[in-house]
Amino acid sequence: MCVGIPMQLTAIDGIVGHALDKGAPQLLDLSLLPDARVGDWVLGFLGTGREILPEAEALLILKALDGLSRIMAGGDHGDAFADLDARTPTLPPHLQAALDAGQATG
Repeated sequence: MCVGIPMQLTAIDGIVGHALDKGAPQLLDLSLLPDARVGDWVLGFLGTGREILPEAEALLILKALDGLSRIMAGGDHGDAFADLDARTPTLPPHLQAALDAGQATG
């Protein structure tokens, strides 16, 4: 499984982004993100920046990843998923339309 890690860009040299991952310096290929700027939060997968993230979303992802790490170490997730606790699950639009039309099975 490949997990994207939010990282904040500290410098850009051509298509190479310099970023921090929990304080550790990382290099990211920014070929897919020509609009990336220093200070942007980037979702990195295996050394490649795939998406520019709003800071709030990047921080939520980092919080969730930290919660998963705590669970894997035998601890509690704390408030890592507080943004999901009160949220009601929703169906994708095409499935909601089918349910609204009375189609309960495929």
